Amino acid sequence: MRKIVLLFLLVLFSVKIYAQGTLSGDLQLNANFFQRDTAIGAANNPLYDNYLSGGEAWLSVRYNYKGFTAFVRADAFHNSNLYNPTQAMSGFGLGAWSLSKEYKGLTVTVGNIYDQIGSGILFRAYEDRGLLIDNSLVGLELKYKLTDNITVKGLTGQQKNVANFSRYNPIIKAFSAEGDFNVGTKVHLLPGVGVLNRTMDQNSMDAVVSTINSQDLATRFEPQYNTYAFTAYNTLIVGDFSWYAEGSYKTHEAIVGLSGLLEDRPGNVEYTTIGWAHKGIAVNLTGKRTDNFVMRTSPNEVLIRGVINWQPVVARIRPQRLISRYTPASQDLSEQAYGADVLIAPSEDLTFTLTGTYINSLTNQELYREGYFEGEYRGLKSWIIEGGVQYMRYNQELYQVKPGVPIITAITPFAELTYKFTEKHSIRLEAQYMATKQDYGSWVYGLLEFDIAPKFSFALSDMYNIEPTAGHQANHYYNVFTAYSTGPHRITLAYVKQVDGINCTGGVCRYEPAFSGIKLGITSTF
Repeated sequence: MRKIVLLFLLVLFSVKIYAQGTLSGDLQLNANFFQRDTAIGAANNPLYDNYLSGGEAWLSVRYNYKGFTAFVRADAFHNSNLYNPTQAMSGFGLGAWSLSKEYKGLTVTVGNIYDQIGSGILFRAYEDRGLLIDNSLVGLELKYKLTDNITVKGLTGQQKNVANFSRYNPIIKAFSAEGDFNVGTKVHLLPGVGVLNRTMDQNSMDAVVSTINSQDLATRFEPQYNTYAFTAYNTLIVGDFSWYAEGSYKTHEAIVGLSGLLEDRPGNVEYTTIGWAHKGIAVNLTGKRTDNFVMRTSPNEVLIRGVINWQPVVARIRPQRLISRYTPASQDLSEQAYGADVLIAPSEDLTFTLTGTYINSLTNQELYREGYFEGEYRGLKSWIIEGGVQYMRYNQELYQVKPGVPIITAITPFAELTYKFTEKHSIRLEAQYMATKQDYGSWVYGLLEFDIAPKFSFALSDMYNIEPTAGHQANHYYNVFTAYSTGPHRITLAYVKQVDGINCTGGVCRYEPAFSGIKLGITSTF
């Protein structure tokens, strides 16, 4: 690793001396100060009992010159709670690096590769710092513009393991071809195909064989070193109409099935979204069917570790604090999901949004239901008025792995008012109420925010368990927030009490315990 860093810096230094290009970078730093609070469950782990503080930082530098791109990022974790919210993670090292060169239609990249094929169902290497996902492919990628309308791409490598700045041992190889065609003057086609092969190493295979041999004789099988997956996709655009469709298939391999045991299963996914928009109205329909389409570096990895792909999410990620507590994660084993969105704008000042979502397992087990309505009015000078309501049914037993709990049924009305005193001064009020008799019970949430653009922002919020269910207390969860921005720099400071629940980003979700303490954030670009 040190040799790679030294070589990278030598190349970057040499290019900088003999050429004039562009140098840019960014910094992100998070610091947490943990305050023990047994009333909300923020206690009884090393972070609250012993360490009391922790954080993480990322510093990136990128240099571009005449088709040449050099990138390096240093990652630091000091008693960080990102990887496991109840345990401290510490480490420092080279988080990512890459060298890339484009010449006569061919782009060669070596190092940490972030890319995807199609919508990501087959393969997606990306970073999400909020959930500490960094499944970049460490290896080689070639992209070639075969014609003005066709681009081919091939890549190979090992997936990064963020836990210890290492790599998962299995080898990943993938190829894709994508087109961009006009048919006449009104029809636009964007077709593509992709293929992926994952080869397990001997240590990973030995672990799989050991697990299989520990199962009952009737459930044992012979695992495969190689797994192959294929996908085909296309976007059709005709005037105001667009249609994306993708179908993917994976050969049989060892996966952790619904039984909790290793099973030998093939997998498939069918996904489509249809959109139509005209003046004053837009409609979007989405459908997805998933059957045992688990894509990991090996079946030895669990949760969000070692995931090769990304499953599109049919349910909408809501910004409202109470509604976002029950966001359904996309399911790899068994899911049939349908969604419909309608946006109506009778005038420039008035818009309405209606959403319906229906998600079941392939055996018709109820997973998620949503009916959602929202309206926004801007017809009053200096005012923005928003309001709506959500009806939701959420299978907490499956999504949050809580055996025996009932499906959560909740109705959540919400409202938001924004008033602009001047071009730079504004105040915003949020109010939400969730009525439910499951989980923690009913909640009320309020937020007041005052902004002085472009430098200052202040906010005060409280989330209160107004009608707790048996076994829960009526606690306040305060949040006092301030932010200061100047040029490319932004500093945030918040005192936070947060209830345990699901944290989702882009449809990827994980459970997080309660938090109590102070959060400091710094971001900067140069």
